[in-house]
Amino acid sequence: MTAGRLSGRKILLGVSGGIAAYKAAELTRLLRGEGAEVRVVMTAAAREFVSPLTFQALSGNPVRSELFDPAHEAAMGHIELARWADLVLIAPASANVVARLAHGLADDLLTTLCLAAACPLAVAPAMNQGMWRHAATQENVARLAGRGTLVWGPAEGAQACGDTGPGRLLEPADLLERIAGALCRGPLAGVRVLVTAGPTREPIDPVRYVGNRSSGKMGYALAQALRALGADVVLVSGPTALPTPAGVARVDVETALEMQGAVASRVADCDLFVGCAAVADYRPAAPAPGKIKKTAERLALELVRNPDIVASVAARAAPPFTVGFAAETERLVEQADAKRRAKGLHLVAANLVGAADTGFEHDDNALTVLWDGGSAVLERAPKPVLARRLAAVIAERFHARTAAQDPR
Repeated sequence: MTAGRLSGRKILLGVSGGIAAYKAAELTRLLRGEGAEVRVVMTAAAREFVSPLTFQALSGNPVRSELFDPAHEAAMGHIELARWADLVLIAPASANVVARLAHGLADDLLTTLCLAAACPLAVAPAMNQGMWRHAATQENVARLAGRGTLVWGPAEGAQACGDTGPGRLLEPADLLERIAGALCRGPLAGVRVLVTAGPTREPIDPVRYVGNRSSGKMGYALAQALRALGADVVLVSGPTALPTPAGVARVDVETALEMQGAVASRVADCDLFVGCAAVADYRPAAPAPGKIKKTAERLALELVRNPDIVASVAARAAPPFTVGFAAETERLVEQADAKRRAKGLHLVAANLVGAADTGFEHDDNALTVLWDGGSAVLERAPKPVLARRLAAVIAERFHARTAAQDPR
């Protein structure tokens, strides 16, 4: 068994009928990859969509379906299963299963063990958008949530029936993060983190803009790494083509002023702020209302300075632990530490830009991390790997500062 965040954890995965049942196979694989032991219980309808043999191969355990199975029920097998699990997750949870759970029915193995289980129960609904919006389903979901059942999803989007709307099963990677959040207490568990990432675009006219070469890859990887340490993460993102990290709430903005507003409205509720965005230093003073025609040989733009978002966060009366980034082309440590001190940052992560294979738009990077009285060098690595290393340093320094402020 591979070691991971869920090493030693016991997950009972219930699979009910629906086309989304195929995603449960991928979730089983991801759970095993994180070290969890997985046992799968399928409803009769689920077996019409995916073979039990698939789940047996992926989980490494026999798949259970029948309540009155002589091989197991002589020893009250459904009670044994209920006692075994650290978490019961039904994914996908059909409208039928949600209704039966809400009303306490126990007419098959899955619903019976849910009644018997003392561990947390989570459901990940998946159904047609009309079924999800129906008053009966909403009442059933509310009843489950009121009893403490975790309700994860659904997501919105195109559905197999051709409809579009709420009712899609959350992606397996997202479900994995929610399981980890429910069962694991990482070093940042309960810590509220606000991260900015990506570039900003400052309009010249409705077609053109002033921007930079940031891809957002480092900021997105860092948001994911902080989430993996247990943090509640909100990501304020400039324009990128990157998918939202699993388990992270995303707020999209375009300009520096929009990013400033998004941060200002949320920073009071965060414990840790990471300013990873490459905010444009200047913006056009007067963007043209219509497209500028290519007639003159020269075009002059008047630029005005954008706000310094990370410095404004650090300057608050009661600032969160504030992390900034410094992209330099020379004298890395000297210039980055000067920026840290000038802006009042608790920590700065600095990297050299302009090299052929690191920094902006590249998959690899290297960082020098500086704080008052210390530093760490994070050698070149793919950005997701580097982000995990940086997240560990941030968590360590965050707790060191918190301990230093403890009056006891």
